[in-house]
Amino acid sequence: MKAQSKAYILAITAVLLWSTAATAFKISLQLYNYLQLLFIASLTSTLFLLIVIITQGKFKKLFSYTAKEYLWSALLGFLNPFLYYIVLLKAYSILPAQVAQPLNYTWPIVLVFLAAPLLKQKLKIRSVFALLISFSGVYFISSQGKPFSTDINEPLGVFLATISSVIWALFWIFNVKDKRTEIEKLFSGFVFGTVFILIYLLSFSEFPIFNLYGLLSSMYVGMFEMGLTFVLWLMAMQLTSSADKISNLVFLSPFVSLIFIHFIIGEEIFITTLLGIFLILVGIFTQQMKFKKNWLKRK
Repeated sequence: MKAQSKAYILAITAVLLWSTAATAFKISLQLYNYLQLLFIASLTSTLFLLIVIITQGKFKKLFSYTAKEYLWSALLGFLNPFLYYIVLLKAYSILPAQVAQPLNYTWPIVLVFLAAPLLKQKLKIRSVFALLISFSGVYFISSQGKPFSTDINEPLGVFLATISSVIWALFWIFNVKDKRTEIEKLFSGFVFGTVFILIYLLSFSEFPIFNLYGLLSSMYVGMFEMGLTFVLWLMAMQLTSSADKISNLVFLSPFVSLIFIHFIIGEEIFITTLLGIFLILVGIFTQQMKFKKNWLKRK
């Protein structure tokens, strides 16, 4: 099998698994609170990533980092999984899955705006236009089937789900600045992040009691939202001849996710949710579009 074919298979598998995350969140949140869920999921992901690190022969390297690299790991771990998932899972505990999930997908647009001051990248007018399109989608999604109502249902949840995209964008910007391999950064960040989560859990909640279904669903989140799925995606990126060939596959996830949300959780999907997702993706593709000068020429 050709490398590119393997890349497509790995990428599509990752997208399908990510598409189940919103449903898994809602099921787990019926059995544990969002902090208990996050601790179990993050610990599961960390242990899985440790196995990957050992398999790749990189375990000893973890003890040879400089003080600066350990600080980078702490910063990345604070952003993800600690802060990002605390905000996101709190939003899921408030909102329907079909609302919380797509609001988080504004992060590629937010990333462009944050990259301008933090990575010294030029901000284009097209990006501003793309942001307006995507946030019109946020409006429709947050309306929860009532686009002409002046009231927003659960404004705190809408705010948290949207702000999670800012945290995720910040994580990827700082991740770019760290020059270690992706798997090293991911594992070391999760070690710190899991410690932060444990401290926060013991300070503001209770250690989760044993619940078989809660434990299994939380471990599922750790494996297929955080751990294995990231590894599959990284492998796909390494095998592909061009990142563009697979990177846009991730934007199938919001639509596939709605299928699981509807048939497993039983949520009635709003027309405004579909319209909102469509507008968010139009905004993302508008921002990513590369115009050729030939298109503007007239014969």
